[in-house]
Amino acid sequence: MPHRVTLIPGDGIGPELSTATRRVLEATGVEFDWDVREAGADVMAKHGGNPLPDSVIESIAHTGVAIKGPITTPVGTGFRSVNVALRKALDLFGQVRPCKSYTGVRSRYSDVDLVIVRENTEDLYAGIEFEEGTENCAVLRDTIQKLSGAVIREDAGISIKPISIEGTRRVVQFALDYARREGRRKVTVVHKANIMKHTDGLWLRVAREVAEGYTDIEFEDRIVDNMCMQLVQKPELYDVMVCPNLYGDIVSDLAAGLVGGLGVAPGANYGRAAALFEPTHGSAPKYAGLNKANPTAMMLSGVLMLRHLDERDAADRMEAAIAAVIAEGKNVTYDLKPRPDDPSAVGTSQVADAIIARMAASR
Repeated sequence: MPHRVTLIPGDGIGPELSTATRRVLEATGVEFDWDVREAGADVMAKHGGNPLPDSVIESIAHTGVAIKGPITTPVGTGFRSVNVALRKALDLFGQVRPCKSYTGVRSRYSDVDLVIVRENTEDLYAGIEFEEGTENCAVLRDTIQKLSGAVIREDAGISIKPISIEGTRRVVQFALDYARREGRRKVTVVHKANIMKHTDGLWLRVAREVAEGYTDIEFEDRIVDNMCMQLVQKPELYDVMVCPNLYGDIVSDLAAGLVGGLGVAPGANYGRAAALFEPTHGSAPKYAGLNKANPTAMMLSGVLMLRHLDERDAADRMEAAIAAVIAEGKNVTYDLKPRPDDPSAVGTSQVADAIIARMAASR
């Protein structure tokens, strides 16, 4: 039976990356029944200004698996992030972002293999905010000052940082189960419990309690600022890191920088009933339609999806072909060339052609 999968092309460079990735996934020999659904800035006019139509969420809830191209998120104004909305609507509480070195990708490091597990639904990214100058913000400010004695300026905006026992327990358990399943040796919980004692303190306490049931996995904790320094100095000491939402976003971008950038950084989001796979980079609207964008991150997200579908042989062959094409350096996009103006750089679709050919040759 083919795998029923929701495919969201995205906007900006998303449709090009999605087409290339779909072709490579189909070339593995695995059969798919795609349910293509549109979301993002490009479809807002069709859906009354809504960048995330209900039909998209309904499709993923039905198929249980989705792969998505990047979608534009306005900075400071405009609609809220479609990515965040999808995670909340489907309760995709555990994000996984592998950061792995590939020969041929320029970096200061050569042998990095890290996984960041990020709690996806709580913390400051829950989006509980109060705008400065509004009545609600003033009421909340006065309440906080009465309860805590803290002084908050009248012109301040306020964000709320919820971290729960259950939200912490399930994502730490997910990280430890992931480490065990993938043969990983250690899990590091990241926090700022020395300062935020009732949120990050709760996070650390519950994480330690959960880890007591996993005696086969080494477990430790690191304060987030020290964690960032440690990753730059000696990334080889770390394996799987589990972080609250905000720190996970920051630490995973740092780790992607260790292996050459977001262009080679895949992502996956897991819940109890659904999983969503996506590249971690943005939609780069200025490159839309130019056949220039690097499809590696989305293709590696496809590899993660194949593993989730228990198509591990196909996943291994696809990843090996991607790695071989990058290592050869001939059929790669401009950002993977020694110089971005290298005239031998190829386009998005040509990268897909080369990977498909590599898989066919290895059979």
